[in-house]
Amino acid sequence: MKRSPNHPRRYCVRNAFTLVELLVVIAIIGVLVGLLLPAVQAAREAARRACCTNNLSQLALAVHHHEFNVERLPSGVINPGGPIRSEEIGQHVSWIVQILPFIEQHNIFNHFDQSKGAYAPENSRARQQRIASLICPSYPEISGRAFQATSEGRHTISTYAGCHHDSEAPIDTTNNGVLFLNSKLSFRDLRDGSSQTILLGEFLPESDVLGWASGTRATLRNASQILGGSYNQPEPSEGPALPERNSLQVGGFGSFHAGGAQFAIADGSVRFLGANISPALLKRLGNRADGELLDDMNEGW
Repeated sequence: MKRSPNHPRRYCVRNAFTLVELLVVIAIIGVLVGLLLPAVQAAREAARRACCTNNLSQLALAVHHHEFNVERLPSGVINPGGPIRSEEIGQHVSWIVQILPFIEQHNIFNHFDQSKGAYAPENSRARQQRIASLICPSYPEISGRAFQATSEGRHTISTYAGCHHDSEAPIDTTNNGVLFLNSKLSFRDLRDGSSQTILLGEFLPESDVLGWASGTRATLRNASQILGGSYNQPEPSEGPALPERNSLQVGGFGSFHAGGAQFAIADGSVRFLGANISPALLKRLGNRADGELLDDMNEGW
């Protein structure tokens, strides 16, 4: 049957995007993702920073428990003599080893013979144990890259250190911080007040630090500076120039949080100090008994 010339034709309608429409949709999605990513990253960093605050709180609480049980604060490092060099020679038992029972690490503590020193073969397995509460979640070690570069099967690191002095100086018995060589302080020795004295803080470990069991610059730092980090910073092994290994230099604090680092004050509180803090104020906070007043309004403390 022939179709009438006046009979309307039926057209097949195809449900699909044109190439131009598809490109526009992709572009819009890209813009939305670009706007969303900074917010997601900021939320993740806020969570990491909260976890870091908890780590420091737990470590400060453990130091307090040590003082309650032993009637003194842990020694920053146990060694027959000083000053302490950052090398695997000596006893070098860190303050972290001494507080292990108070951070629920009794098993590691029981496998660590302090009398034989941090580097003894008998303590090798204990020294290799990774303790999650000793590492800031913002530190790139979480990704596994820096962890391999720093430990290599010999030891694992901490990103938290005790304050041994108010300025750059070798670790020795004459330091004016809270944790130093063979220190045996109690809270009454913090004459400036525990609320105005730094106990612990974050730092950026170099690739050659000797691990959490070593009472060297691997677990002790001074109030000479604060380095503020970011996600875009290089790996610690490629980071800012810091003291060479085997030197008496120790170095200051720092973190991968943007703008500064977190600190546990001797009273147990945790505060964020900016990298632009007054050097004079930072020095006062690092000294347990300098007798200087802190200006809350002008110094930003």
